[in-house]
Parts: sequence; structure tokens; C-alpha cells
Amino acid sequence: MRTHNKNIILESILDTIDIPPSAYEKAKQRYKDLGDWFGRTESKCSIYSPSIYPQGSFRLGTVIRPLGPNDEYDLDMGTRLMKGITKDTHTQKFLKDLVGDDLEAYRAFRQIQQKLEEMHRCWRLSYEDKLRFHLDAVPSVPQDDQSRSFIKQAVFESGSSDQLASNVAAHAGAITDNRHEDYERISRSWKVSNSEGYALWFESRMELSRVLLEKKAAEIAPIPTAERKTPLQRCIQLLKRHRDVMYARHSDYKPISIIITTLAAHAYNGEDDLAQALEGILLRMGDFVRQTTPRVPNPVNPLQEDFADKWSMPKYQHLRLEDNFWGWLSQARTDFQAIKNSIDPRFLVEQAKGRFAVEVGEETLKDKLGVGFPSFITTPKAHVISEAPARPWRA
Repeated sequence: MRTHNKNIILESILDTIDIPPSAYEKAKQRYKDLGDWFGRTESKCSIYSPSIYPQGSFRLGTVIRPLGPNDEYDLDMGTRLMKGITKDTHTQKFLKDLVGDDLEAYRAFRQIQQKLEEMHRCWRLSYEDKLRFHLDAVPSVPQDDQSRSFIKQAVFESGSSDQLASNVAAHAGAITDNRHEDYERISRSWKVSNSEGYALWFESRMELSRVLLEKKAAEIAPIPTAERKTPLQRCIQLLKRHRDVMYARHSDYKPISIIITTLAAHAYNGEDDLAQALEGILLRMGDFVRQTTPRVPNPVNPLQEDFADKWSMPKYQHLRLEDNFWGWLSQARTDFQAIKNSIDPRFLVEQAKGRFAVEVGEETLKDKLGVGFPSFITTPKAHVISEAPARPWRA
């Protein structure tokens, strides 16, 4: 099958699962609106120089539409107070309550009906309008110089360049967590978070693409990462959607997005073609799961944070999270290989619906593929894929 044809069905799926421009613009507006709110002189946080910034899949450009009609987009927002509060001067509780007060005032001013909800590390603000969002605002303060130096050295020794390690460490922060034993006491042992540093690392993996580097060189103004459509970002969107459909009825068992994103970024070798990039990522991503802890290190905090830490925690053993990761990866390899090997429009339409819960028009697909044979032609046995598990691995 020609590479061009391999990409047609993948791109057709992506067109359906990608976030619509209206939702992306709405998200940008809400980040900006909150940034303006925290910057007001009346804001309790304003004297501490608040910095508001997107985190997670919106920042990385890997967001996908929710699977169900009643599911929500999940926005992650960093709320960093840049001066006046440190681990040595204030408690985590003080910081979290301070940010919560301004968010509650915002909720009331914007007449958001859903109550502000306190999560362990963040505050959740839920919007009830045509585009369903909930926004998780994570309070933080900058890390101290000693911690940043430690992080820089660890990132450099894990294989990043000195420049990237320095840039990553500069964005390291300390976040609140109401489960922490010193949550209400002044302590230096806050949890580390570095979403912006992770985004810089992710961008360094994106830029392995020769085409992306050529485009960047020609740009007058840089295009934000969230608005790019690179092979790495697109592959992650496909993998996340496949995961969501496979575990639609058992979401607690599914591999988490940060593990898929991190392993895919490690496995990406700069392929400019979507199908080739996906094939290579699926082939290699399992190689980056370590046999010893940390099993899947956070690339911007590799010595202290393991994205797969729940795999070995007794309280999560009933979910068999590691078994489910390997089960999903095996199924993804099988399913994408079957799509790659077929030019039967009817089979591809069935796979798009069954594996990705999207509708792709058979006649439109025929035209794109340039397939002239009748649609009653069946897919050879070599193309038939094994059924996805009726349920995930369970104890």
C-alpha cells in the first residue's frame, strides 16, 4: 500500500477526533480571561505577580474531542505566584486558599453555576455551556535555586542538551497537595511540578522532524505548539483515541495519557510521514519502559517522578495497570497494522467506527484512495484483526 494511501484513513480519523477551532478559541479565551482576572489590582493574588498559563494536552497540541456526548474537555491551567511566597515563608494551604479565593470570586462574577471544587492538587472550575469544559487550576510557586540546579543536572545526565536542561530547570515549580503531611505547616518538601519544562522537552522531540525545522526557519512569527500539526502530535492523538475506545467501559484501567505521550515522544525518530511515524512509535515505545524504578521517568524530573508509579502501588493492584498498558499496546499494534495493510474502503470504514468511534464515508474514502473495484470485495484473512478485549485485564 502506498504511503499516501496509508495516511488517508489516518487523516480522515484525525479530522473527526481533533478539537474543533471553536473549542480551541474558547479555551484560549478562558485562559486569557482568567489571566486578566488574576492580574486585577482587586485580586488577592495580584501583589504576588501571578502567571497564568496552559498545561497538559492543550499546551502540547495533543488534545482530542471527548468520546461521549456528555463528556467534558479537560483544561489544565498553571497558576504560579512569582514573588512574595516561597516554601520557606508560607504553607501549601495558604497558597491554595489564596488562589481558591480569587477563583471563587471569578466564578461568582461570571455567574458560573457549578460550585468551585477542591481537588487534591488543584481547584476545579466547571463551565456549563455549549462546549463543556472543566478547568483544573494548579497553584504553584517557583522552585528554589538549589532544587533547580539538581533538576538541571538530572535532566542533562538523562540525555538532554545543557541548554535544554537549563531551560527546563528554569520553569520548575512547587505545587500544593492537600494529602501532603506538611500541607498546613511550613516545609521545604513540596511536590515538584514542571509542566512548561515538559512542554519544552516535548517540543525538542517534535523538532526532530526535518520538515518542522524548515518551517520554523521560514516563519516570521513562531506558531504556538498547540496550533502545529506535526507527525508526533498527530500520532499521540490517534493513540489516545484508540485507548479511549478500547477502555470506554473501564476507564479506571486505561493507560494514562502522560505515559502514552512520554513514551511516544521518546520513540519518535523524526519521521515526516504520518504512517511511518506511527509505525515506528508503536514499534519502539515499549522499549522506553524501564525494568527498574522509575519505570517511566518524567523526562524533566527523571530521578524523583515516575509516571508509572501506580503500577506497583498495592492500592491499585486490582486495576492491573501494567498488564493493561501492555495489553493496549499489543492491540494498538495489531489494529494499526491491519489498517495499514488494507485498501478495502468497507473494512477501513468499519475499523474507523469500531476502533475509533468515528464515521468515515465509504464513497468519500473510495475517491481519496482511488479504488475502482466493487465494494463487495472482502478483506483478506491477513487483514482481519483480533477483537479488542471485551474487558480490560482484571484481577
